[in-house]
Amino acid sequence: MSADASPLLEVTALQKAYTVPVLVDFDFELQRGEVHALIGSNGAGKSTFARILCGLTPADGGQMRFEDRPYQSRSKREAEHAGVLMVLQELNVIGTLSVAENIFLDRLPRCAGFVRFGELQAKAREALARVGLGSLDPATPASQLGVGHQQLVEIAGALARNCRMLILDEPTAALTDPEIEKLFENVRRLQAQGVGIIYISHRIDEIRRLANRVTVLRDGRRVATHSAAQAAPGELVREMAGHDLPERTDSGRRVPGAVALRVRHLSAGPNVRDVSFEVRRGEILGLAGLIGSGRTETLRAIFGADPKEHGEISLGDEERAVAIRQPADAIRAGIGLAPEDRKQDGLLMGQSIRVNTTLATVQRHTRRGGWLDGRAETHTTAELCRRLGVRCASQEQAVGELSGGNQQKIVIARWLARDCRVLLFDEPTRGIDVAAKEMIYGLLRDLAASGKAVVVVSSELIELMALCDRILVMSAGRVAGEFLPGEWTQEKITQAAFSGYLDRDRTAQTP
Repeated sequence: MSADASPLLEVTALQKAYTVPVLVDFDFELQRGEVHALIGSNGAGKSTFARILCGLTPADGGQMRFEDRPYQSRSKREAEHAGVLMVLQELNVIGTLSVAENIFLDRLPRCAGFVRFGELQAKAREALARVGLGSLDPATPASQLGVGHQQLVEIAGALARNCRMLILDEPTAALTDPEIEKLFENVRRLQAQGVGIIYISHRIDEIRRLANRVTVLRDGRRVATHSAAQAAPGELVREMAGHDLPERTDSGRRVPGAVALRVRHLSAGPNVRDVSFEVRRGEILGLAGLIGSGRTETLRAIFGADPKEHGEISLGDEERAVAIRQPADAIRAGIGLAPEDRKQDGLLMGQSIRVNTTLATVQRHTRRGGWLDGRAETHTTAELCRRLGVRCASQEQAVGELSGGNQQKIVIARWLARDCRVLLFDEPTRGIDVAAKEMIYGLLRDLAASGKAVVVVSSELIELMALCDRILVMSAGRVAGEFLPGEWTQEKITQAAFSGYLDRDRTAQTP
């Protein structure tokens, strides 16, 4: 961190309100060459502060100084011109454009008005290599990438610019350990160049490894600022929540019942090749693996969101396969999916909390004659919002106005309302604060205890090992290993996650 006494960024008494106050007299300071972490519960105001800095949202009051000058950005372009760049928690890649075009969208290399595609491809390869995607073809349409790869593409685009301040909003939420390490290398490189970095995250272990200081936000106000190395995790959590978290309770090892879901020889595109497994009633099954290993694609194929080439899916004691050609078939069969990309695939962002919560149970909330029963919808939504601790102004608030963590809770609420017997969760705690994670863990355990079959994809190995009864590891589109408690370690799971790619490389090198 630079010894320069003048802060790179100084924020005083910042104000912002929507239907309720979001930032109240917020003070913040960032030094040159510093990583300053910002933490807080969902809805505390972290992302709103970042959006104000980047010109995406106007402040209602307060003062900001950047590089010793008054600062007020009125657009994203204006902020970028000043050297302020941001990678948002919610992805903003344009699916119809290539990876290279997304990285250099507003600065495409041109000659006489024509894009120099050779130069564009070369620059994009260099940018992708910085984030560990050197093998990705820059001409690939961004829509073909999973959330994790899209996140890395956005990070590559930010790192390819000359910036003075970089804001990273939950940058590791969809990344696995190797990708996180690559990101940290880049952050430290920028630090050495004097770039100031605001790092928004719920992962306290990452913050203590990477950050110089950490500021805690609660209900739009700055609660405290600490040296990250000296801050105790328990103290940070108490400051975020405003109280101690309840002790985690677990009744011990669950005893799974009969088979609830059986998948046989499922293939769907290049990332799902001959996948077979089963999950039992009362069991939490984890799917681990690297980004692009086929975890997400497997869940989507089971749910009918992606077409399958061949393979069978059966439910319960039935040996006969159930025909799932589209999500509606899966829902009728009693399968629910909380998708990885909630913004694109999981929510109607312009619709209300009530509409999104009851979307899968319209028939249950319909009176005779086909009219929706608003009172029943309201009752269901109120109960689920209370159970999941959703922070909102009212049920009629648009889901797009909620924080990322509260949006995730609404996705989960929809399937709780449906009472599915098989539940597929793809990164269920992505972008969720510590207190909310504990609530989600308890919810998943309760679902298993009630006899539901639960499948969880997560990029956090520690999360899977704490939560699951079994862990399957996927690598290069196939199941590469299966582990039970007492058998698994992070090292064994990581080795299995890489094994399919190593085998593929050896096969390719064989004459």
